[in-house]
Amino acid sequence: MLDRPVIALLARLIDREQWARERLAPFAGRRARFRLAPLPDLVIEVLDDGRIGPGGAAAEPAVTLTIPPGALPLVLARGEAALGTVQIDGDTDFARVIEFLFRNLRWDAEEDLSHVVGDAAAHRIGSAARAFGAWHRDAATRLGENVAEYLKEEAGLLVHPYELERFGREVEEVRDAVERLEQRIARLAARAPEGA
Repeated sequence: MLDRPVIALLARLIDREQWARERLAPFAGRRARFRLAPLPDLVIEVLDDGRIGPGGAAAEPAVTLTIPPGALPLVLARGEAALGTVQIDGDTDFARVIEFLFRNLRWDAEEDLSHVVGDAAAHRIGSAARAFGAWHRDAATRLGENVAEYLKEEAGLLVHPYELERFGREVEEVRDAVERLEQRIARLAARAPEGA
């Protein structure tokens, strides 16, 4: 049930872009499964003309893309690091086309909304959504910085970068001193008389 609106949105995006349908057309009849735990799987099927439709949950997919729990918001924000966490099983050529579409298809939500509520209201709603998204990203950044500061300063569980750098320099100094000591011992051993 939850997959129908998502597939309808994806189908609408692909319907608008001839290049997207041309890229998908060679994969007609193939299915892709998206695993988005804890959400139910999303299965799409490529139709003969390059458009997409629901693939059916029981259908065998050509490719399965598994998005780790918690990574979905970052993947949707098109974070490169998050995209690297997606596990791909199956047809890699099909997966590359899906990745290309994901990176290049853009949804103009304001445009779609303007058909329902009008241009001015759609623009206000879009502005509010962008402001909320910016606030959300800022809040997440500040929370991460505060947690990191607590772990470094209060709990002592993380090391400051300068302390780690200093430790590395000290290790190098000890290593150099040990090498000099070994060389000195070797020179002394070479000068020592036999049997002494």
